[in-house]
Amino acid sequence: MPEPNEPIRTIRSKTGVRNLYRSLKEQYSERIELTFLMQDWEDAYNVGGLYRVADGLGIKTLYASGRTPMMPNPMIPVTSIGAHRRIDCRHVSGNPEAVKALKDAGWSIVVAEVAEGAQNYLEFKYPQKTCIVLGNEANGVYESVMRLRDAAVFIPMFGKGRSLNVHVAAAVIGYQALIGN
Repeated sequence: MPEPNEPIRTIRSKTGVRNLYRSLKEQYSERIELTFLMQDWEDAYNVGGLYRVADGLGIKTLYASGRTPMMPNPMIPVTSIGAHRRIDCRHVSGNPEAVKALKDAGWSIVVAEVAEGAQNYLEFKYPQKTCIVLGNEANGVYESVMRLRDAAVFIPMFGKGRSLNVHVAAAVIGYQALIGN
């Protein structure tokens, strides 16, 4: 820890960054298993953004359903900055079918949605194997998917907007689930 008036310097070397991240992985070694389902997204830039979030969280596989853009869509790499090459993404055409397949694989389905019975994302105890469902950018999580959920969480908003950008919401909830649990 630096002295109070000592400047804090950015870690610029690759070795320094790797060492910092290695120590954090050890500190948070008791993490839950986490993934996301992109339910019927429309914007490929959001998909690319989620790849970056997933990479930061150490997620190995993402899931998509409905008309969510998939590779080789040329807009995804623009925002994924290469993360799309490190993370697998599996697609199921039907939204409820995707949720059922994830449940059959042992995932607990937690929707990110302002809904009756939803809990503040900071207060929710995330299951050991959690799939966070992120709904359509304009219409949220569809009722057919809501009926299959195990739980729902929301991010409190203190301004006029109803929600955050979908991949930003994924980052907020994902980091809480992974290390704040």
